[in-house]
Amino acid sequence: MKQIELLLLETIDNLGIVGDVVKVKPGFARNYLLPHGMAEAPTEEKIKELSARRAEVEAELKKIRSEQEALLEKLSGVELTLERSANESGLLFGGVSQHDISEALKAQGFDVEDRHVRIGEKINRLDTYDIPIQLAKELKCEIKLWVVSDKPLEELEAEAAEAEAAEKAEIEKEAAEVDDD
Repeated sequence: MKQIELLLLETIDNLGIVGDVVKVKPGFARNYLLPHGMAEAPTEEKIKELSARRAEVEAELKKIRSEQEALLEKLSGVELTLERSANESGLLFGGVSQHDISEALKAQGFDVEDRHVRIGEKINRLDTYDIPIQLAKELKCEIKLWVVSDKPLEELEAEAAEAEAAEKAEIEKEAAEVDDD
C-alpha cells in the first residue's frame, strides 16, 4: 500500500497538528488535503517556517487537554435524571439521544458536546444507564443516567390496570361469542 508524505499546514483531527510530516494515502492527499490547502510537500524551509505556529498550537492543545482533564474530574460521579413520556410497559415515546444527554449536561454547567456522549443507539426504555463520556482517546468516564416517566407512578399503575382490565373484558367477550356459536 503506497503512501505519500505531506507537511500539514493546519491541524487535522486524527491526523496531526500544524508542522507534522504525515504519511497518507495518495487519494486522501489528492482529493482532500491538497485542494483545501491543508498540506503540501515537506521542505526544510517550510518546516522551519511553521515551527513557531506549531509551538502555538501545541500550547493551545496543552491548555485544552488540561481543561478536559478538569472537566472529566468534575463529571465523574455525576447523576442525571431525564423525564420522558412512556407507556405502561416502560417504552418511551421518542427516546433519549446523545444530543438530549449533552444538552442536559450543558444545562448543569458541563461543556460536553454530542460527539463526546457514547451511547451507540437511542435509549428507548425507562431505566438506569451508565453513559460513557469520552473527551479524548484516553480521557473517559461514566455518568449515571436515570430515565424516568413524566407521570407519577400511581398514574402509570392505573393505566396498566385499565389496559389489563380492557384486555380481560375483550377475552371474556370473545369467549362469550364462541359459546353462543
